[in-house]
Amino acid sequence: MEIFLDSSNLDEVKKWVQEGVIDGVTTNPTIMYKDGVRDVEGCIRGICEALGERPVSVEVTSNDHEEMLQQSRAFANWSPRVVIKIPIVNQDGLSSLSVINKLTNQNIAVNATAILSFNQAVLATKAGATYVSIFAGRIADEGNDPAVTIRNVRSWLDMWGYTAKIIVGSIRGVIDVQAAALAGAHVVTVPPQFLPKMVDHKYARETVRQFNEDATKVADQIARAKTAGAD
Repeated sequence: MEIFLDSSNLDEVKKWVQEGVIDGVTTNPTIMYKDGVRDVEGCIRGICEALGERPVSVEVTSNDHEEMLQQSRAFANWSPRVVIKIPIVNQDGLSSLSVINKLTNQNIAVNATAILSFNQAVLATKAGATYVSIFAGRIADEGNDPAVTIRNVRSWLDMWGYTAKIIVGSIRGVIDVQAAALAGAHVVTVPPQFLPKMVDHKYARETVRQFNEDATKVADQIARAKTAGAD
């Protein structure tokens, strides 16, 4: 499973690249607003530079399909690593599959986003999406089990030999990362505040503290033994 950092904060991106655990980055207008981004192009170019060959998902900001296409082509020119996030439908419920298909035919990678059902994932894959982003938290908000959707989509992809990857987003807690991984997600997109929680554990700290204390005791014993031998 890959981990994509769900952030537009360049410092966070650099930090977790250095830790060696992230395989890409996802952004959206809400994340950029919260992170205080004022120069979208500059932000994305900086993230792409920090990531090297890893992908960066950038979302269109229009409800109009023709404008989505125009924005997508412009975003794709920023870096060959840019992946365009296209919502499966616009806010009026109109299908964006034609946008996904056109971009795919122009060799522009697409992350089909805002997917909340098996059927949406199937259609986005058929249209040519490189990634299908299943919003686990929002599926759970509606009283359904996102793990079931993830497993069913993964099974269908494998059965028919499709190369599209499942990204699980809308993560609400660390347990959601585990659930998505065990359900068969190819990628989980993780907000940066959850990664320290994933790596830390109070009993791991206690174990290290005990080892360090005992190592100091052993060193003292060795020193005393050497002193006694010299006498």
